[in-house]
Amino acid sequence: RMALASHSHRDPGGTYTFSSRPRAVESRSKYREPPAEQYYGNIMYDRRVVRGNTYAQHILPTVSQPDLAEVQRQQAVRKRILARRRAAEQLRLRTPEPLQGRRHTDVQTDLFLEELSEVIEATDTECQTDEFLDRPATPLFIPAKTGKDAETQIEEGELFNFDTEVQPILEVLVGKTVEQSLLEVMEEEELACLRAQQRAFEELRNNELAEVQRLQEQERRRREEKERRIAQQKEVLKKERETAEKVAALVYTQQYLSSLLPAVFGSLRDHGYFYDPVEKDIETNFLPWLVAEAHANLEKRHASRELLDSKINLINSDYLLLGLSVSQRRPQSLFQFK
Repeated sequence: RMALASHSHRDPGGTYTFSSRPRAVESRSKYREPPAEQYYGNIMYDRRVVRGNTYAQHILPTVSQPDLAEVQRQQAVRKRILARRRAAEQLRLRTPEPLQGRRHTDVQTDLFLEELSEVIEATDTECQTDEFLDRPATPLFIPAKTGKDAETQIEEGELFNFDTEVQPILEVLVGKTVEQSLLEVMEEEELACLRAQQRAFEELRNNELAEVQRLQEQERRRREEKERRIAQQKEVLKKERETAEKVAALVYTQQYLSSLLPAVFGSLRDHGYFYDPVEKDIETNFLPWLVAEAHANLEKRHASRELLDSKINLINSDYLLLGLSVSQRRPQSLFQFK
């Protein structure tokens, strides 16, 4: 039974009745309404002409009724543009019109003439679409009613046996349900098998990752131990090299100083850096004292001699004053003064 175009109901007597739902036929004008203003131009710019894929749905925008003032303004602008174009065409320099019976021909103005062997044939063709009327919409198909309405009551063994007619449908439904159930069960088993394989793979991968980490850690420890041993060996070699250099320096120093020490000590001794303490004491203490005492004694003897000379001069002067000659003097007194 049709859910949209018809309806059925059951009367209290137990019989089914059928009746079509009435529908209204839309009335539409046969001819297309004339446009408010006709503009002639290129048909390829008309939005009603569909180019390209015709399977896509082209939705034309709804044309609202234009404002009269806006239409007038657009017409005035269009007229001004056309007037400017006509004025520009008139002011543009053109070739004068040919005489009667003659026509203008394109002439080559190059330095060298070339023979044009390939001439493209061109023809002008015009076409104009004829005006046509919009085809009215196809009315909905309503089959004509034939025969008379009648009602039947299905009894056992007559036109329709429910158990007999429904059994194939039930078998199909049950079979499809069982098949779908089996497919779902098989899918679940396959998914469970895949999950088990995935778990086994993950366990194997985790074990391999753990083994790789253990090997990496072992390799790292070995590398660190190797580097530590190499550093220790380098330190030992460095210490051995330093010890050998020190021993060599010590031996060279001893060999050099074995001949240098006597010469140095001799030079120091010659320059007076090494001396005898008794000799040094005699030279610094005793000899200066002795020289000073000698000078003092000499000074005393010089002073006593000067004093004696002065005494003698006084005595001589006294004798001269007394009138005694030198021959009368007693020489014993001179020796006595001495």
